[in-house]
Amino acid sequence: MASLFGSSSDMVIQPVAENGCEYLLAIDEKGLYLTTSKYVDTNMADPNRYTGARVGMDKRLAALGLNAAELTSANQHRVKKLGEGEMKKKVNPLKASKRAMRG
Repeated sequence: MASLFGSSSDMVIQPVAENGCEYLLAIDEKGLYLTTSKYVDTNMADPNRYTGARVGMDKRLAALGLNAAELTSANQHRVKKLGEGEMKKKVNPLKASKRAMRG
């Protein structure tokens, strides 16, 4: 399920090593970001999605030998919107018509 603040494993593209630290490259509706496994599939908000950590992301990825534009276009299918893919409540047409008759 999509979350406004947390990161899920569906959003993760690949692991990345930078300066001896292990990060996970992920994507959301705002673009690419680096996070840690501490925030993936937990109920905690991921500060890497909503802080200044995204500033200069293209340059960081280029230094790691990754092309941000290609990664973004190739992984757009991972971006989920809230409510997407969830079951919608079915409406009983008989009850709906009776409600409409009440006025």
